[in-house]
Amino acid sequence: MNTTNNGLATNNMISNMMRWQMTATAVAAVLALLLSGLHAFFSVCAGGFSVIVGAYIASMILKRNEGNVDPSSVLINLLKAEAVKIVVIALLLFVVFKMYAQLVPFALIAGLAAAAIFSGAALAKTDKSI
Repeated sequence: MNTTNNGLATNNMISNMMRWQMTATAVAAVLALLLSGLHAFFSVCAGGFSVIVGAYIASMILKRNEGNVDPSSVLINLLKAEAVKIVVIALLLFVVFKMYAQLVPFALIAGLAAAAIFSGAALAKTDKSI
């Protein structure tokens, strides 16, 4: 297989996922701004941002071993990336809870959900030849 094309496909998949996550977070943030005000807007942004950063870091971990086709190695890398993603999201949410006194919890959860749900949708809509 041509690893250059696989690398381009992976980069395209990651950028597509990030684009979907950012769009979903932006739409949820604008809705929160219109419905509940500025603090809800920032809360949605904080929730979506934490998922986007976590997913990006996890994708970088997965890209390190892109050419490896050993099933056990692939599974280990997937589990490592998912664990790192969860830890990054948890740490960023901890910082948000500690630093932002006017946090709107429901809006934060809406931002988390929008980014997480649409990351899965973006991956489902990618080219099936990858």
